[in-house]
Amino acid sequence: MTLICCPIAIDSPSDLSEALACANEASEQGARLIEWRIDGLADDPDAIQVIEALLEQGPLPAIITCRSTREGGVWSGDETDRVSLLERIGVSKHPPRYLDFELADYLRSANIAQKIDLVVAHDRQTRDVSTGLILSSHDFDGRPRDLTRRVTDMAMQSSCAISKIVWSARSLRDNLEAFDLLRDRANPTIALCMGEFGGMSRVLAPKFGGFLTFAPLDDDDETAPGQISIRTLKETYRFDAIKASTKVYGIIGWPVGASWSPSVHNAGFDAINHDGVYVRLPIAPGWEPFKATLGALIDHDGLDFSGGSVTMPHKEHLVRFVREAGGTLDSVSERCGAANTLVVGEDGSLGAINTDAPAAVGCLVEAMEISTSELSGRKVMVLGAGGVARAVVAGLLEHGAEVTVVNRTHQRAVELVDDLSDDRLHVGSFSDLEGGGFCAIVNATSVGSPAGDQPDASPIPDDVSLDDSITVLDTVYSAMPTPLVIGAMQNGCRTAAGGSMFLRQAELQFEIWTGRSAPEGVMTGVLLNSTLGS
Repeated sequence: MTLICCPIAIDSPSDLSEALACANEASEQGARLIEWRIDGLADDPDAIQVIEALLEQGPLPAIITCRSTREGGVWSGDETDRVSLLERIGVSKHPPRYLDFELADYLRSANIAQKIDLVVAHDRQTRDVSTGLILSSHDFDGRPRDLTRRVTDMAMQSSCAISKIVWSARSLRDNLEAFDLLRDRANPTIALCMGEFGGMSRVLAPKFGGFLTFAPLDDDDETAPGQISIRTLKETYRFDAIKASTKVYGIIGWPVGASWSPSVHNAGFDAINHDGVYVRLPIAPGWEPFKATLGALIDHDGLDFSGGSVTMPHKEHLVRFVREAGGTLDSVSERCGAANTLVVGEDGSLGAINTDAPAAVGCLVEAMEISTSELSGRKVMVLGAGGVARAVVAGLLEHGAEVTVVNRTHQRAVELVDDLSDDRLHVGSFSDLEGGGFCAIVNATSVGSPAGDQPDASPIPDDVSLDDSITVLDTVYSAMPTPLVIGAMQNGCRTAAGGSMFLRQAELQFEIWTGRSAPEGVMTGVLLNSTLGS
C-alpha cells in the first residue's frame, strides 16, 4: 500500500503548537506519515527540544528531514552541525521512523556516512522499532543525467531502507520514467516528479508500488512544486482505490490546471465502481509535443492509458494523430478535423470522437426551446475558427442550419469554411447581424475564459447590439457567468452557459469509455459544488 505523507515545515519554536495541530488534522484526513521539515529550525538553540516534542506528541510515525540548500532546503550551516543534530535526534527517547539524508552528501564523506549509519544501527540495536534511512536525491532543474546511477547508488548502500529520487519534470514523459523506476525497484522506492508536469506521478504512485507520495494539508502548503493536497488526492482522485489494474484517463491540453474534468469523471467512476482514475495531462502547444507525449502514454507498458478528453490547443492534433495511427474517426471529427475524445482499446486500437458537437447543439436548442429538427434553415453565427468552432459548425450543419463564421483572424475563418465545404456555410462579420435573421450566436473562442488571457472581455464588440430575438451560447465554462452571458442577459437574450455544454460532452465521454450511462445527478452535483465553491 502506498502511504500518504504530509510534509510540515517548522521554522521556529513558536510554531510547535500549530505544527502539531496540522499533524493531527493530516492524520484525520488520511495521512499515514508526517515529514517534519526542520531545516528552518535546525540552527535554533532550542531545536532539539522542539523536535523531541514533535516526535513525542505527533499523532503519526515521522520522517525527520533537514534539507540542505543544495537540494532545495534552507539549511546552509556547517555539515558537522547538521549531522550532530541528526545523531541526537536518532538516539532520543522518541526517535523518528525514518531519517531522510541526501545521497550526494552521504557519498561525499565517508565520515558523514559512518555517522549516519551509526544513528540507524544504534536505534536498530536498542529499540523495538528501528529508524530507517531514506537516501534521497533532488534535482530542481530537470531530469538528472545520471538518474539511473543515483538510484543504483542508493540501492547499493546496506543501510538504505528506502530510495528516494525526485526531479522537475520537463514533460509528462518524465513521469513514465519514474513509473519504470518504481516497477524495477531493488528496494522500497519513492520516485516523484515536481512541477506542473509532475502531478501524474503523485496520483499514480499506488499503481506502480511507490512507497509513499507527499501531500500537504493545503495546496498552498507545498514543500515541493506540484504537490497535491491530501483531501484532493483522496476525494478527487480516489487515491485509496488506485491499484495495478486501474485504467488511466485524463484531460489533455494547455493549460489544464483549472479544469473541472478530474472531479466530474472521478466521481462518475466512483459511482459505478469503475476501476479507473482521471488525471491532469498538460501537453505544451504544438504538434510535436502532442505527438511524442501522447504516443508515449499509449505505448507505456503498465500505464493502461485508456482515453482522454482533449481540449485547446490540441483538438485538431488529435484527429491528425489518430489518422496517422490508422485509427477511426466519427463522422463529425472526420468532417470538421477536430475531436475532443480519445479512446484507446484494449488491443491498442485508437478512436477519435467529437462530443462537443452534439453537446453544443443540445444546449442551444434547449435554450431556444425548439427541437434539433427545427434548426434546419435557421441562421446561426459562430465566433471562432479553432477546434471548438469546427465542432459546433459541423454539428449545426448536420441539422441543416445556415452558419456564418466570424473570427478575429479572417484567414482562419476562410480556412474553416473551405475545409468543411458546405453551401450553407459562410465567412462573415458582426455587421451581418444588422440585416437581422440570426436566431443564435455561439461563442467558440476562449475570450471570457478565466484561464485565458482575456477573462474580463466579451467576444462581441461594444458597438454590436443584441435583442431578445437572439439566443447566445457561450462554450467557455466558468464558475461565474462570463461577460458575454451577462451582457446577453441584460439585453433580454436567452442564454446557455458553458457549464451545461461541458456537462453534456463529459457525460457522452463517460458512456464511451465505460460502456455505461453517466450516473444520474452525480456529475451535475459535482459541477454545482465546484462552481459554488469557487
